[in-house]
Amino acid sequence: MNETSEFRSPRDTDGHGTHTASIAAGRYVFPASTLGYAKGVAAGMAPKARLAAYKVCWTAGCFDSDILAAFDAAVADGVDVISLSVGGVVVPYHLDAIAIGAFNAADQGVFVSASAGNGGPGGLTVTNVAPWVATIGAGTIDRDFPADVKLGNGKVVPGVSVYNGPGLSPGRMYPLVYGGTGGGDGYSSSLCLEGSLDPVFVKGKIVVCDRGINSRAAKGEVVKKAGGIGMILANGVFDGEGLVADCHVLPATAVGASNGDEIRGYIDSASKSKSPATATILFKGTRLGVRPAPVVASFSARGPNPETPEILKPDVIAPGLNILAAWPDKVGPSGVSSDSRNTEFNILSGTSMACPHVSGLAALLKAAHPEWSPAAIKSALMTSAYTVDNRGETMLDESNGNTSTVLDFGSGHVHPTKAMDPGLVYDITTMDYIDFLC
Repeated sequence: MNETSEFRSPRDTDGHGTHTASIAAGRYVFPASTLGYAKGVAAGMAPKARLAAYKVCWTAGCFDSDILAAFDAAVADGVDVISLSVGGVVVPYHLDAIAIGAFNAADQGVFVSASAGNGGPGGLTVTNVAPWVATIGAGTIDRDFPADVKLGNGKVVPGVSVYNGPGLSPGRMYPLVYGGTGGGDGYSSSLCLEGSLDPVFVKGKIVVCDRGINSRAAKGEVVKKAGGIGMILANGVFDGEGLVADCHVLPATAVGASNGDEIRGYIDSASKSKSPATATILFKGTRLGVRPAPVVASFSARGPNPETPEILKPDVIAPGLNILAAWPDKVGPSGVSSDSRNTEFNILSGTSMACPHVSGLAALLKAAHPEWSPAAIKSALMTSAYTVDNRGETMLDESNGNTSTVLDFGSGHVHPTKAMDPGLVYDITTMDYIDFLC
């Protein structure tokens, strides 16, 4: 390992571990916000729990040997809950290091929760599917960060963003271009990949970039380096209408697939007329009381379970979109290497954020019911979960706006207070799992 860029200890160098750990067990902090967004009191699910961190991921990746060693160390240290925001491809259980480590942990009475993965919205994408693991998908919360695109033809297109730097001048419209039409090979410039944009073409303009290949924030850095003044990040067909707010390095917003098509269509038709395309981005800060919520996040991995189709995965969903949590020093909030901003909190999305919500809840349930097995805790969370949103209707699927199903949300969205007294618990012993494996 390169000891100038990462630590030979559990200390965090990229932010993921700090963020997920504080969701599970962060103490109360006030005031908390990211660049002025999502202001308020921050708290983890189990603020009085004790936390141990075991580093299994390095710049080179996450090795099975480290994952197994961490499971063994955690069990030996006497933890009650293991939270694992890590995942890979689905393989048979006897070849899956996470499933093997988690089996031993569950056998020793330790509750294991793991991320379902971010491969949605397609089916058969769920990972960490072992029955003795709580597999957690991601839902939205009733808060978002609107940043709308105003087009030169008067249309306003909804988007989301977390940006508070030097902004676009109020009331002024800027030239608007699509990266994919600016010469080069078209494909890499449409994705705003490193070095693909022609500075002559984008200087002083707002650039539309398609999602894919490089990170969302990295696209903004590419636009900024080439002299662009702003970015609109458009979903592809597969991303659907799911929007993720990012801490961009320049004025930028994310829009859904159909709105991306509309913006590109406007650019196209404007180029054929006498008046070139223009736009601006209107940043609206933090919006609360959003309806409907929760909604199943577009990226949240979906069932059916590729390994054992008769056992439904994910088990439950929990908050995983635009979650504010702790962030380390000297790591920029966008994750882009050139980003030198310092912030104590960051807003991230993923099933990585959903998983520690359930880990913290499991710790609370274990404290309230010390005699409960990991299976009992999982049962309590699953049987008490809900499937309706704050309008009283079945939760929607963010990717297409349709009603979501059990293949998207499993048993439903976790309901902590109800799980405390579920009335009925389905318990399972290690021998039941062994019978299943045989």
